[in-house]
Amino acid sequence: MSIKELKDFADDINKCSKCGLCQSVCPVYKETGNDCAVSRGKFVMLDGVLKGDLKLNKNINKYLDLCLKCGKCTDFCPSGIDVCKIFETAKYQYAKNTLSGKIVFFIESNLIFGNFIRFFKTITKPFRKQIIGKSSNSQKLLYFKGCVNNVCPRTDIYLNKIFKNSDIEIIEKDFDCCGLPFLSSGNLERYEQAKNHNLKMIADCKFDYILTDCASCESTLRQYMDVKFINIGELINRQGLKFKFAKPLKVTFHKPCHLANDNFLKPLLNNCENIEYIEMNDYEACCGLGGEFALKNNRISREISKKKAENIIKTNADIVLTTCPGCILGLKQGLILSGKDGRKIRVKSLTEFLASSSEIISPENIKF
Repeated sequence: MSIKELKDFADDINKCSKCGLCQSVCPVYKETGNDCAVSRGKFVMLDGVLKGDLKLNKNINKYLDLCLKCGKCTDFCPSGIDVCKIFETAKYQYAKNTLSGKIVFFIESNLIFGNFIRFFKTITKPFRKQIIGKSSNSQKLLYFKGCVNNVCPRTDIYLNKIFKNSDIEIIEKDFDCCGLPFLSSGNLERYEQAKNHNLKMIADCKFDYILTDCASCESTLRQYMDVKFINIGELINRQGLKFKFAKPLKVTFHKPCHLANDNFLKPLLNNCENIEYIEMNDYEACCGLGGEFALKNNRISREISKKKAENIIKTNADIVLTTCPGCILGLKQGLILSGKDGRKIRVKSLTEFLASSSEIISPENIKF
């Protein structure tokens, strides 16, 4: 297992022209106005570390933590710098030599974190519906369930309801976490362990696509899996399913930062009877959660999520939809903090929302 060091990214750090374009897309900078919140500010500090002018200490680590890992700066960077990869490496280099870092790494170990997930998979098994299996000619989908769905059994019920008349086979394997929480904390050794385990799970498995219903999981898996992916919205569109709801509802949608595209959304909602879609302002803006960011920078997280909630409330929607369990928490945080107008709006995953329909209609002779 070869893990890069910060010095391996010296050329990338120097490639940053300090143009400041990252400021225009960074949610944390928009909230704080702190130049150390954006990549160029952090690169100045890390360049000082590489030159020996600064030490990689808790103060610099504090600014590395001042990041939602949304990836917007990487997408917008004219120099094409993989910003998150550099920050992850710097955090690893710092955390592995500190007591607090070693404690976090131990909590995230397979012994603690892994057994925690396995424990909940075991005790929730009686509440899960058997996953869909069809004929040998069915489209085979290897389902990456993700940690949240492994703990909460409801998603299995939703999938079975939505696809019960579809000619697909959903295959499950004993996957580890996608690895995103480990990247966020700088625990690169644990990330490599999860990655290698997950690659072994797909090595001898025959499937057409890996199915995901979490944008963050899919984004992380794409970093190390060279296979075909399909998210739950894309799959439903390809299946041509239609959904009837018993009463009229207004919905809006929050696009997770890690969702590559949402081309599936409008065609899918057009196939929902009694549903009116209202696009909120800045629907692709970050929800403010960012995993451990909400714990380490709670005030900033709350303020970002409140701004998101304001845009949701302005739509007068009954329900806000998304495709990331983490975003569900971020959206709920903002809506709760925004008062009574926010608290009456429900937050649902796309899967839960569609499974709540009164009738699901499958067209005949569906093929991919």
